Amino acid sequence: MNAHNNPSAAGGAPMTPWAIEIDLLEATMRMPDRLLVRRASDMRGYYRDAAALEHLIAAGDPLHYEVLEKPVPEERGHLMVCISRLQPGLVGDECFMTKGHFHAVPATGEIYLCLRGTGFMVMKTAAGLKAAVPMRRHQMVYVPPWWAHRSINTGDEPLVSFCVYPAEAGHNYGDIATAGFPQRILRRGGAVQIVEETANFSRPA
Repeated sequence: MNAHNNPSAAGGAPMTPWAIEIDLLEATMRMPDRLLVRRASDMRGYYRDAAALEHLIAAGDPLHYEVLEKPVPEERGHLMVCISRLQPGLVGDECFMTKGHFHAVPATGEIYLCLRGTGFMVMKTAAGLKAAVPMRRHQMVYVPPWWAHRSINTGDEPLVSFCVYPAEAGHNYGDIATAGFPQRILRRGGAVQIVEETANFSRPA
């Protein structure tokens, strides 16, 4: 018997199997072990209308998005699973969004299964490719390796996705904080618009 079929041969006992309840109707994970919360104040520098964001923060600093996780070892072979819940709303005329990221191990993909809501997954590569893939209930979006990605909520209810990715993938927010994405999603007069990013947009230090 070798290390491929005997985890203890690699220096540790095998992980105990587990289960967690995913409520597809409520689009939530019950009793997650880890909860990441981002409020409007965590999003400074990511929207083009900084004054509108500050007004939102002063009015109560509302929840932007949260990630519910059942952590596993961040090692090759494991899969991370989570629920991403992005709230509806606007900053000026720009739809609520997540910060977005590359993976720290860029040659890894990710699956987003949309459980509720409507929106877009905007993506880019370091080589200049870009995409804006619609998100809606029952639709799975595949993020290939090497693509940075950001969820954007264009609707009036939370945009909720079940996500799976290699546990060692990690997150790299640095490029997004300085360079952003080439496309933004606006809602004007009830109509959703995809617009190209403008140059010289100020971003967080």
